[in-house]
Amino acid sequence: MIQDIQIGHRLIGPNHKPFIIAEMSGNHNQSLERALAIVEAAAQAGVDAVKLQTYTADTMTLDMDEGDFLIDDPENLWRGNSLYKLYQEAYTPWEWHKPIFQRCNELGLIAFSTPFDETAVEFLEELNVPAYKIASFENTDLPLIRKVAETGKPLIISTGMATAAELDETVRAAREAGCQDLILLKCTSTYPATPENSHLATIPHMRELFQCQVGLSDHTMGIGVSVAAVALGATVIEKHFTLSRAEGGVDAAFSMEPHEMAALVIETERAWQSIGHVQYGPTDAEKASLKHRRSLYIVRDMKAGETLTKENVRAIRPGNGLPPKYFDQLLGKTVKRDVKKGTPVTWDLLW
Repeated sequence: MIQDIQIGHRLIGPNHKPFIIAEMSGNHNQSLERALAIVEAAAQAGVDAVKLQTYTADTMTLDMDEGDFLIDDPENLWRGNSLYKLYQEAYTPWEWHKPIFQRCNELGLIAFSTPFDETAVEFLEELNVPAYKIASFENTDLPLIRKVAETGKPLIISTGMATAAELDETVRAAREAGCQDLILLKCTSTYPATPENSHLATIPHMRELFQCQVGLSDHTMGIGVSVAAVALGATVIEKHFTLSRAEGGVDAAFSMEPHEMAALVIETERAWQSIGHVQYGPTDAEKASLKHRRSLYIVRDMKAGETLTKENVRAIRPGNGLPPKYFDQLLGKTVKRDVKKGTPVTWDLLW
């Protein structure tokens, strides 16, 4: 039995509605005012948590714009940038974390972050974050994972490109270092991702393989993939979030706008509600509809002693007579008394 996990005031697990995380990333466009506006929009959309990323360009890479440090993949959203310049543009200043977290708390949102090195973990510990997230590109950084796990706080890890063997190493490292509350997020590390590359069938397999809760870090456009993930048992959904894609930002192209995030919150909860349990027969809500089934009725006036035929008995609505399965068995039987058209057929009516 996979146990519930508590992050802040929220219980997470199969018996609770999906935990929805709005990932701010670099969509603040280097404006604290915009960052706070994103928090407010996230609260209005009904999400449970807002997540930041805690790094600097220097903790991520080297200040070089050639060779391995230049993004030259023609399919890459950030082609032409150096890694260093990209992270300079996208990072959230560390002095912003406290006011952003405070605004989240005021609005009832859970606030936490993704650290990218040990200094970020130490900084976030000073802010007493309730949980940590490991990004998909860092899920093989076992020293970082051990450092986070040693805090004893819930740990959410995006699986991204990791093989099953790599994930096994990651999960073992986290658990051996003290992590008791672990959630893995199925993730496709393309930006944006496509539904056909999402492979959500991995979610129940991953849950069984690693005996932990599994969710989805979703980079696709729209809400369909996230809704499908919940139907397959995802307990957490993470989506990048922005005020407006048209206003730009490093991750804006694959981020949700407020009205889309609000729809995601509603529809993933509906998907979760719909799972239920194995159910045959009428539910309590359906019992009143049983009367509208077909059943056997007398469809012509009959005198006592007359025989039932295809002309005077039929399967029609409503459902107050005998079930249609008895139709052939009843043909040739006689009625005990005069019967008016519209009378439901019952056993006590017949010889």
